[in-house]
Amino acid sequence: MKKFKDTDMQLLLGQVLRAGTVISISVVFLGGVLYLYRHGHTIVNYKTFVGIPNFVRHLPGIIYGVVNIKGQAIIQTGIILLIATPILRVVCSAIGFVLEKDYLYVGISVLVLFIIFMSMLSGHAA
Repeated sequence: MKKFKDTDMQLLLGQVLRAGTVISISVVFLGGVLYLYRHGHTIVNYKTFVGIPNFVRHLPGIIYGVVNIKGQAIIQTGIILLIATPILRVVCSAIGFVLEKDYLYVGISVLVLFIIFMSMLSGHAA
């Protein structure tokens, strides 16, 4: 079995970040095109603030919107993918540190993941 090196981990992390960014940008672009196709002719009333619809505020609504090909839900999915990209990078870093047997950095990576998830669950940014 080939030994996992630091350069291998750096290459993997770069590919994860690049792929996550390209995929999320593509999803947001697709959602934007669909949204403009359906709502681009609508005249906007700037006197009252409407905000975003309720269905894109929660995960079940976003999934429902993506299944029904709603542009705003697809845009929201792309934004969620963009936010998830650096989290996936930390997960890949932790796996890489396990393969390198560098347990100090495994612990640091797990601590970072714990802080991220606790912040997500509590609704407060650190």
